[in-house]
This record gives sequence, structure tokens and C-alpha cells, in this order.
Amino acid sequence: MASPKAKVQKAQNKAGFRVYMRKYWQLYLLLALPMLYLLIFKYIPMIYIQIAFKKYSIVQSVWKMPLAANHGFQYFIQAFSDRDFRNALRNTIVLNLLDLIIGFPIPIIFAIILNELPFMKFKKFTQTVAYMPHFLSWVIIYGLALQLFAPSTGLINNLLTNMGLEAIPFLNESHHWVGTYIFLGVWQSFGWNSIVYLAAIAGINRELYEAAAVDGAGRWAKIWHITLPSIKPTIVILLIMAIGNILGSNFDRPYALQNNLVMDWANVLSTYIYRRGIKGLQFSLTTAVGFFQSVVGVFFLLGANWLSQKLGERGLW
Repeated sequence: MASPKAKVQKAQNKAGFRVYMRKYWQLYLLLALPMLYLLIFKYIPMIYIQIAFKKYSIVQSVWKMPLAANHGFQYFIQAFSDRDFRNALRNTIVLNLLDLIIGFPIPIIFAIILNELPFMKFKKFTQTVAYMPHFLSWVIIYGLALQLFAPSTGLINNLLTNMGLEAIPFLNESHHWVGTYIFLGVWQSFGWNSIVYLAAIAGINRELYEAAAVDGAGRWAKIWHITLPSIKPTIVILLIMAIGNILGSNFDRPYALQNNLVMDWANVLSTYIYRRGIKGLQFSLTTAVGFFQSVVGVFFLLGANWLSQKLGERGLW
């Protein structure tokens, strides 16, 4: 039997909880909407991960589908035996690594440059121009790329041929296509990605810059010893998340930019899943591929987080 003191404490806790909820119920109501979205569209569909280990049948419940051969690993073995899958896996890793190596530092550099601009109107104009490509669909971006980079009718190749130089096959030769793919991806995203770094820079105490100026530090010294160390936690967190997505790939970008001449590098896991799963109706196979992507992505994320902590950084958790 509870003591009188315990009953009083319990009553106080209930009263405190009621006061707390009366004060903050609107915030929890707002939180309920994204939580409901995650539950309906992210967690409930995880039930169907089982399809990767079962023989898919459209007329059977996922719980009643028979287990696939090789103790359920038939489709994983089939995927790794498929040359197209291995090529798509290679392409995904290489393109994402290039995106990471080339595209990750550019928003940081751009944010630092914007922070150093003294003319506010020019700074806002530059920000607006840099943000705009983020809102363009990849179909529109591909149309722009055709106007600029097409072998015979593109603006750049027309200028090159008029100057007596050879046209560059930006879109119809594999290695040039990879460079164009990375360039367009960086151009489309660097302005939008710089917002996080600009916010981190805005939170730096201005007195640090004033003290550095008193000590005789120049602009480069302030950037190196104040700006970069101050935004380093933000850089580390975003880098960990980017490494965790090294095996993931958006569908619209590679699908919009690819053509039959560059399929040896343009076919990535997302387009492979589309062709085999949606068009080829091999749902168990492509679910296995998607499950493999997710598991490897988690290991990359955990490994990057562990390494950052070993190096003295905070990490994600």
C-alpha cells in the first residue's frame, strides 16, 4: 500500500503534467502530424520488407507468401549474380563518392564567401540566384543541359567549333557524362545546402571576430581560426549523414540525365530497381536490393559516427 507521501507526490506529478500539457498542447499537436506521417508512410510499410525473403504473389497476404529458396536468400544471391546489378552498384558508389568529394565542400566555401561579402544587396541577390536551381525539376535541368551541352546544337559546343576546336561529347560519352552529371548536381544543390552553414555562421559570437581584429588577425586568419572551427560540428554531422547515404541515390536525377549511349555509367541502383521492379514486375528481387541498400547505409552511418567520436567530434549521438 502506497504511503501518504507517495500519494501526495503522485497527485503533484499529475497536476504538474496537466499544467504542462495545458501550456504546450499546441506544440504536441504540431508534432503529431509529422509523427503520423512517419508512422503511415515509413514504419507501416516496413512490414513488406518480408517480400525480399519470400516468393511474391499478388493474390496472397505478405504473411502467407512462401519462403524463397536458400532459406529466403534466393533473391539476394540472384541480385549479386546479376551483372547489371553489380554495374549499378559500382556506378552508385562511384557517383555518390564523387558527389561527396566534389559537392560537399562547395556549400561550405560558398557560405563563407557570402558571409564575407560587405554589400548586403549584392549578397541577397547572390543567395537568391544560388537557391533558384534547387526548385527546378531534373526534367527542366536536363532541357537546359541539352541547350548547353548537346553535341551538335549545344551552345558551348557551337562556340568551341566556331573557334576551330573539337566539340566535347558532354552527354553521349561515358566519362564526359559523369563530369556533366556531377557538375549539374553540384550546381542544383550547392546554394540550398549552404543555408545550414549560413545559419551556423550567423550563430558565431561577433565578439570573437572583434577580438581577433584587435590582435591583428586578417580575414583569412579569422576564417581559419574562428569561422571554420565554429561550424565544424555542423560540418561533421552533415558529413556523417552524407556518408550514410553513399549507397542511396535519387531516381529523378540519373533517370532524367541518362541515355542509351552512357548506360554503362548512368544505370544506378534506383533506376535498376525501377526497371526490374516496376517495369519488370520482379518485386521480390528489387525489395531485396532496396533492403541491401538500407542495411549497408546504416553500417556506413554507424561507422562514420563511430569514427567521428574517435577523432574527438560529437557525432550524431
